[in-house]
Amino acid sequence: MELQNKATALWSNFFNVKMVQIRTFHMTWFAFFSCFFAWFGIAPLMSVVRDELQLTPNQIGWAIIGSVSMTIFARLFIGWLCDRIGPRKSYTWLLLIGSLPVMGIGLAQSFETFLLFRVLIGGIGAAFVITQYHTSVMFAPNVVGQANATSAGWGNLGGGVTQFVMPLLFSVMVIGFGFSDAVGWRLSMVVVGIIIFLTGIAYYFLTQDAPDGNFDDLRAQGKMEEKQKVTGNYMQALKDPRVWVLFVIYGACFGIELTVNNVAALYFMDYFDLSLVTAGFVAASFGLMNLFARTLGGLFGDNFGSLWGLKGRAFWLFICLFFEGCALMVFSQMHVLFLALPSLIVFSLFTQMAEGATYSVVPFINKKALGAVAGVVGAGGNAGAVLAGFLFKNVIDWSQAFFILGVVVTCASFLAFLVRFSTRQEDEERANFAAANIDTLRARAEKANAALEEGLSAIARKENGTQPAE
Repeated sequence: MELQNKATALWSNFFNVKMVQIRTFHMTWFAFFSCFFAWFGIAPLMSVVRDELQLTPNQIGWAIIGSVSMTIFARLFIGWLCDRIGPRKSYTWLLLIGSLPVMGIGLAQSFETFLLFRVLIGGIGAAFVITQYHTSVMFAPNVVGQANATSAGWGNLGGGVTQFVMPLLFSVMVIGFGFSDAVGWRLSMVVVGIIIFLTGIAYYFLTQDAPDGNFDDLRAQGKMEEKQKVTGNYMQALKDPRVWVLFVIYGACFGIELTVNNVAALYFMDYFDLSLVTAGFVAASFGLMNLFARTLGGLFGDNFGSLWGLKGRAFWLFICLFFEGCALMVFSQMHVLFLALPSLIVFSLFTQMAEGATYSVVPFINKKALGAVAGVVGAGGNAGAVLAGFLFKNVIDWSQAFFILGVVVTCASFLAFLVRFSTRQEDEERANFAAANIDTLRARAEKANAALEEGLSAIARKENGTQPAE
């Protein structure tokens, strides 16, 4: 059975936080933003950590791989957990527990302890799955693509913001408060961990699992399947080849974004001879595109879906991936900053649109196991980042590594044509899409009628002399 009373509009109700769907939307993107910020908070400070802990290029490569490897397993687990206990409790526990290694990395005194905490921090990357799950159950088919894309995109924005905020925070600790470099980067991470912890508390009290209530209550009312069926649905989703195609596809877009977030600051420092803060600002331009680029991917996914059905969403995904790969190959060949920066921005645009396009398809694969599908596909992003990370272990030149990744992404784009839907599902989703649009038009008409009636009443009161003169 499908959850009811999903929101059929996002932007027209954007500031109406009294609506649980809108309030949840804002909480979920901010929670993911916080997690993404913490996840890559240490990346722009790696030059300081490298000097203090005497890390070799090979060890830095393992740190890059470790930061995204744990997330694979965390995302697979968290998708199942969302189906079982709901996104509200899942997010709360993830934030509270995830804040501990974020603060704890300040205890690292060697490569081994630093790597351990770097791996543990990667667990908060599972926040993405909950974000996509929660917006999927809150929004109707006509806007679910843009709701998913915007919440995830603004969350991913944390990966760009952290590139310049963390160096500034570090500077405040060192220059403003007089701490040493070794203490400065540690205290900076403690501040981030505290923010994560407080966000977890807020998430519990300000959201609920679905438009009509929490999962425990809905199951008690017979409006949801029992917990016992979650595992069976999960296994059924794992047998669907489309899930694994999207697993690979997401590795080719989000996996690339994770890799760039990890290496961009060092790349611009070492290859373009920029300072720590300047390299952070340049690297941030990649992540900052999430402000709108991923939303565009979901928005156009919804539009392609309205015109050509579910196969239209898959075709839009192909377009984004193909141009992402081409743009990445171009970026890899740029060796002067004034050419590298615009090519990086174009590459970022298509990368993040591809991510939004992917999750405009995900909600329609298996609605009974939404958490499973979202978790597996999300894990694909991290699997792609792990594999890409091996190219940055000082085996080959980093510009060559980027070129190879561009070729791989371009080839992977053609897998989008394997994401197909039955005629029955196409017809069902067209009907659901049309119904959601009708609900949107009805709501707008009701608002217009209410405004008209209020206006007529005001005129009548004024004519009758019952309204005070202005």
